[in-house]
Amino acid sequence: MPIEMLKGLPFSVDTWSSKSRTKRHHFLTHAHKDHTQGICIYGSYPIYCSRLTRTLVLQHFPQLDGSFFVGIEVGQCIVIKDPDGDFTVTALDANHCPGALMFLYEGKFGNLLHTGDCRLTIECLQQLPLKYVGTPGKEPKCQIDCILLDCTFGQSPLKMPSRQSAMQQIINCIWKHPQAPTVYLTCDLLGHEEILMHVSQTFGCKIYVDKAKTPECFQALELMVPEILSEDTSSRFQLFDGFPKLYQRAEAKIAQARSDSQHEPLIIRASAQWYACDDGISDIESQKKGRCDQPVRDIFGVWHICYSIHSSKEELEWALQLLAPRWVISTTPSCKALELDYVKRLFNQHRNFNDPFWQLLGFSMDVESEVDVETAPDVVEVSSSALAKSNAQDYADNSQSTTSSFSICRQSNLSPPSKTAAPITLFGRARLGLNGSYFKHEEKEPILPDENAVIRCSDELEVISLEKEEVVVEAGEALAVSESLDIMSKESLMHTETENCVFESAVGSSNSYNPSLRKLYRSMHVPVPRPLPSLTELMNATKRARRRL
Repeated sequence: MPIEMLKGLPFSVDTWSSKSRTKRHHFLTHAHKDHTQGICIYGSYPIYCSRLTRTLVLQHFPQLDGSFFVGIEVGQCIVIKDPDGDFTVTALDANHCPGALMFLYEGKFGNLLHTGDCRLTIECLQQLPLKYVGTPGKEPKCQIDCILLDCTFGQSPLKMPSRQSAMQQIINCIWKHPQAPTVYLTCDLLGHEEILMHVSQTFGCKIYVDKAKTPECFQALELMVPEILSEDTSSRFQLFDGFPKLYQRAEAKIAQARSDSQHEPLIIRASAQWYACDDGISDIESQKKGRCDQPVRDIFGVWHICYSIHSSKEELEWALQLLAPRWVISTTPSCKALELDYVKRLFNQHRNFNDPFWQLLGFSMDVESEVDVETAPDVVEVSSSALAKSNAQDYADNSQSTTSSFSICRQSNLSPPSKTAAPITLFGRARLGLNGSYFKHEEKEPILPDENAVIRCSDELEVISLEKEEVVVEAGEALAVSESLDIMSKESLMHTETENCVFESAVGSSNSYNPSLRKLYRSMHVPVPRPLPSLTELMNATKRARRRL
């Protein structure tokens, strides 16, 4: 699912909720359902998207008001008027599905590229203004401050073939099975039209699409490539819907042909999901998945071709090397951007919480700053290499000034003022955790600088040293700490052996900890916390009981 945009930005992209509705401008990258969920309820004027995306969305949701949409096409650059400062938006081809766009934003908030779902090939990158694209070994003239990146396959080592190469594999597979009376093509997703058109043109045959079973697919094809559609149910080439129960239906088709003493039908699935998933398969099956340069038949009789409308990890790494962004946010689950070597390398340089990196998130060490817990970025990957040159003292002296062109202000100057003060969190909500999971904080008056800041939690805890701010999470709150928080700073998370273990500063003694645990704290440059008196008494009681035994 797409992620909510930062509160300080005056626009939303691909999100339709009560939060995104408060934004003044809305953008839709493409018409896939996971990007339009909630648009009927929370959609409002203006929604910027391509004309084809608008048409497809109105086909899916005829109850939606078409006057909400404002057209923007590939290569078009428009200036959007906004009370907090005008900004420009450039539409780029996302190389994903018909009508899909990437958006390049340029304004007082910095330079931001939202890829939506995309396949970032070299041709895709060449659409960007030249000042943003570097060359191998040479950084671009103008740096992109933030990329919201599609990392669907960011953790997969697959070397995916190009879309043209994958289509040729499909053609070759059909040529090698001339005896197959029927060719079933599992290409019912928006973005597979090019495959169907290529097959139809190569073999000079139209393709039968069951209008009753796949009405949305039929409508999309009728809109874009009506010349390839056939109403003849006996056509050799037929569309085969991929879900549900693809493999059971494929086995049934093959078993039926065998029982009738006929040649088996050819069932082709064009997708990279089968190659990327590794859920309890055999070693033989795993070896088959390693070959993306040729069709592979699985145990159910389905032929797989690695056709992807998302970037491979290799393509993402190459794109990031050329664009050299200062900050990367994954728009896909599980913080997959952290699987990229580029992101890991830069993130490791700035894990210190006294680093100016935090100002990129819009957090000011000033106690009067307010941050929206719901829209705080829970996927923080990289900071500016230029900011790395500043030390902690520089940051403390300039904590109230802007040190980056993408210092997103979370005050009310870029968004409507909220009626209630929003709670503060360093990491924001763990978006992929349990629904409603978040951190809470209660400010104590007055808030004084303290060496120790303590976060209590039931299962996992993090101790962070801050010079100008004390953050306390109420004990007894059931906090859901998801994987997105876990990978933000793996070395700063500790797994406790005792459930519901609570630490508090300035109470008790830290000498009861074993040397290795104290060494772990010091290696992270944080003070060793002291246990509560109740915990100390419990530990002493345990020792006394052991002595008696």
